[in-house]
Amino acid sequence: MTDALTAAAAGFGAGLSLIVAIGAQNAFVLRQGVRRDAVLAVVGICALSDALLIALGVGGVGAVVVAWPAALTAVGLTGGCFLVVYGVLAARRVLRPAALRPADGTPGSWRRAVLTCLALTWLNPHVYLDTVFLLGSLAAGRGSLRWTFGLGAALASLCWFAALGFGARLLGRLLARPASWRVLDGLVATTMIATGVTLIAGA
Repeated sequence: MTDALTAAAAGFGAGLSLIVAIGAQNAFVLRQGVRRDAVLAVVGICALSDALLIALGVGGVGAVVVAWPAALTAVGLTGGCFLVVYGVLAARRVLRPAALRPADGTPGSWRRAVLTCLALTWLNPHVYLDTVFLLGSLAAGRGSLRWTFGLGAALASLCWFAALGFGARLLGRLLARPASWRVLDGLVATTMIATGVTLIAGA
């Protein structure tokens, strides 16, 4: 039991260390949380996607990912272009900020949020390298407890995205003014464009 808890704790720490850094996905989840727009769906997509990718890594698929550099290049170019476009749209909002308001809750709004979240999650090659290859390699070192390690990493992802998405609403009053939204959208724009350019340059 002690060894299992140790492996799970190690997986939790490793998983958390990889996802806490501010990136395109985290910036999007934060913005959706502040707007209270499809938060449950966005958090669910991020957490379930990570759990699936971690499971693939623990199951030994990491070697296959590394063996397909052309696929990673294609994903990097596509994801990079998507992020740059999304970043430019966020930059436009910096010039024309609006006061904080909840999303309208229409199917179109929900659909856009879900599709954007899926793109940000699956069109980033770093996601595959971090979750499938890196966490998979660390899990392999745990031998028979590798799945326990993977469970800990998946739990870290769930806790982080839930805290980021549902905890973001606490910033509602702070972001109730257009000027505050300008700062948030400026962070989103900078993060998205910088990440997109990096992906395109490295593809």
